[in-house]
Amino acid sequence: MLYRFCRMILRMLFLLLYRLEARGVSNIPLEGPVILCSNHKSLQDPITLGVWVPRKVHYMAKEELFRIPLFGSLIRAVGAFPVKRGGVSKEAIRTAITLLQGGNVMGIFPEGTRNESVGMGKRGAVTMGIRSKALIVPVALVGQYRPFRKMLAVYGAPIDLGPYAEQGTTESMEEATELIMSRIREMMKTGQPAS
Repeated sequence: MLYRFCRMILRMLFLLLYRLEARGVSNIPLEGPVILCSNHKSLQDPITLGVWVPRKVHYMAKEELFRIPLFGSLIRAVGAFPVKRGGVSKEAIRTAITLLQGGNVMGIFPEGTRNESVGMGKRGAVTMGIRSKALIVPVALVGQYRPFRKMLAVYGAPIDLGPYAEQGTTESMEEATELIMSRIREMMKTGQPAS
């Protein structure tokens, strides 16, 4: 209930402030485990990524944020869970995989850090996707966070990692990661969902 209320308020705010438009939302499966993999250029990206998604989106967030009175409780209530400073721990990965195995949605930024252009992705999303049998939905966040300038959230067709899991090699995981990143790059250029 709190999640839906916050999503509605943020959706209205981002619609007014950034003229946020979503394309390809129908590409997001309405059930089963899903990982939304997006480019990352701003602290506002988690909101932009999830505000039009019809399902609750879970995120990893810095452990320090959970120590802020009220704010920590709020972000936990809307689907965030803590990650220790210095990288993603095994515990955080286990939490993410457990959430996915429960049929939930995770929002992940495969580059691991903010970049203006789409760089190389890390294999973490693919690893979690294979272990949880989640579909990967590539997402491109297009535009700058400037008041009254249009922002787009573009959701591509789901990617089934099954064939890559069967191969089970480092090369196949890198190939899957590059496929995800190339779909994001394509959508950044066209502003349209990739298939």
